[in-house]
Amino acid sequence: MKILAVIPARAGSKGIPNKNIRIIGGRPLIYYAIKNALSSQYITDVIVSTDSPEVAIIAKQMGAECRWRDESLCGDAVTLDAVIADAVPSATKWDYVVTMQPTSPTLSVETLDKAIAYAMENDLDTLISAINAPHLSWGVKDGKKVPNYTERLNRQYLPPCYLETGAFVISKASVVTPKTRIGSKVDVFEVPENESQDVDTFSDLQSVAASLTKQKVAIYVNGNNKRGVGHIYRALELADEFYTKPDIYFDINQTDPKIFGTTTHNLIPVNGIAELFDRCKEKQYTVFINDILTTSIDYMIGLRSVLPDAKIVNFEDDGEGILKADLVFNALYHDSTMPQIRAGEKYYICGKLFMFYDPIQIQSEVKRVFISFGGADPQNYSDRLLSMISKPEYSQYHFVVVLGRAKHNVKELLEYNQYPNIEVFYDVPNMPELMSTCDIGVTSRGRTGYELALLGIPSIAMAQNKREEKHGFVCNENGFTYIGLNPEDEMIESTLRMYLSFSQEVRQRFQNQLLSHDLRHGRKRVMSIINNL
Repeated sequence: MKILAVIPARAGSKGIPNKNIRIIGGRPLIYYAIKNALSSQYITDVIVSTDSPEVAIIAKQMGAECRWRDESLCGDAVTLDAVIADAVPSATKWDYVVTMQPTSPTLSVETLDKAIAYAMENDLDTLISAINAPHLSWGVKDGKKVPNYTERLNRQYLPPCYLETGAFVISKASVVTPKTRIGSKVDVFEVPENESQDVDTFSDLQSVAASLTKQKVAIYVNGNNKRGVGHIYRALELADEFYTKPDIYFDINQTDPKIFGTTTHNLIPVNGIAELFDRCKEKQYTVFINDILTTSIDYMIGLRSVLPDAKIVNFEDDGEGILKADLVFNALYHDSTMPQIRAGEKYYICGKLFMFYDPIQIQSEVKRVFISFGGADPQNYSDRLLSMISKPEYSQYHFVVVLGRAKHNVKELLEYNQYPNIEVFYDVPNMPELMSTCDIGVTSRGRTGYELALLGIPSIAMAQNKREEKHGFVCNENGFTYIGLNPEDEMIESTLRMYLSFSQEVRQRFQNQLLSHDLRHGRKRVMSIINNL
């Protein structure tokens, strides 16, 4: 079976000057069509029809034959039928002629070969690339706009509507003439939507460039009662920032999938590092993000061995593995002397919902208190605070207590809802809504501290573990009252009483300190740095 591919590529594109030789994704636009044709398991010969010296050079360098197009075939009104017929020296030499447009760079050779095989298996005269894009549409009849449908239906219930993509037309050589490439036995071949892009406008050009340089992203994250679940929240926020759907891996021995909550992201459980590495070797990601708290040198060396070309980005990493990372973000720490580490609050990634809430207004007196210690609360601060505030002396204040997804004794603590001045919530979907109704807060030194600062809520803070003691942002200098790791109940209660009695002026000074930090634009800073690696 002899199959000829003809790629028409004239020089005179008016809409996008030099369109066919523009560098897109690191290659001239025409490169992708020539590459597919040369890589096809069915195509035996490749001819590029052109009046462009630059296109001719590219074609010859890649190993395709070049046929110089006569000026009479280069006009805007000239159809492709005449161009293709002119490029075929002898129709009897080939069984099929495949027209391949240089303006469809996202088409894969796998799809092209499936189409050629389909045309041959079904003995088709012509097979045209298309996508199924049913829409409610209108036409014109007797000078009036009329619907092209009899019943308004949701898109998935509409009849098929195939739109040509322009990627290829596969024709038996015997039907190719200067006037047509369409025989009597015709079909369309549905191509994947991501391979159907056709470059006609600058918007198309921009879209295609984004597709050809699209990142292939993976995130490895774990969270539990001991480690905390802030890593999970951040991983899901990061996943939303890429113009692709990342694979999110987690170790089934460390992370309960329920901690991820309700999400349509691609969650992939793995049973240990060996399985993670096997999957990475198969997928070959361009960006790999670790949000697992601590990485070792051995882990990072192993990851590099299976992803040699990937950019590796670690978050909140306090392990030796940072030496092997391309980039490390440690928003919870103040400083770093290592060039690949970005440290400090300006790299904090706040939840999307917080962007829609303004800081609270400082009221004349404290009436409502927000209490939350993150997703896990391993020190059981929630239990201790609930025991304190259930005393009659606090009955004049209203307490809002939020328990996270990884808290162990939730059912027991929800019993405190029997007190009229105490509300206990579990796994709240809209934290800023609850926070913004309160006058002061009590929290640990993790993610929740940043959220309270972003809303300007004067807060008491305590550390959950030795690692949190090193977190620099939630401190006295920044507007918090930090009382250390596992403070005595007496210390917690006396500090709470002090906050309850603070004047409006004092709390306003605390808020001014909290709001002096730009915590709303960290997401943009982080993604800009990652995308420019």
